[in-house]
Amino acid sequence: QVQLVESGGGLAHPGGSLRLSCEASGITLRLYSLGWYRQAPGKERELVAAITSGGSTNYADSVKGRFTISRDNAKNTLYLQMNGLKPDDTAVYYCNGRLASLVYWGQGTQVTVSS
Repeated sequence: QVQLVESGGGLAHPGGSLRLSCEASGITLRLYSLGWYRQAPGKERELVAAITSGGSTNYADSVKGRFTISRDNAKNTLYLQMNGLKPDDTAVYYCNGRLASLVYWGQGTQVTVSS
């Protein structure tokens, strides 16, 4: 059974930091293209950051310079380091893994940025 389990969400103040983790079981993450998506209330789910199996990364313009996506193949885990958080970053964050026609999603973790 494939599972992607996110953790690390919570409440942060503006300007603060959080690190999200996505631990995989049942699949070998290093083979997959991975991404972090987020969905705010009333909005569509959007791609925040992605990393290919080869390690290439790309980011949404809104998070460039503040967020960093990384993967630890030995731990079968994906990360999202979020610095300089803003209230607009408030959303449920989901990790995603894709390999050809295989697509997996985590259950999501809430990130709230508020003073």
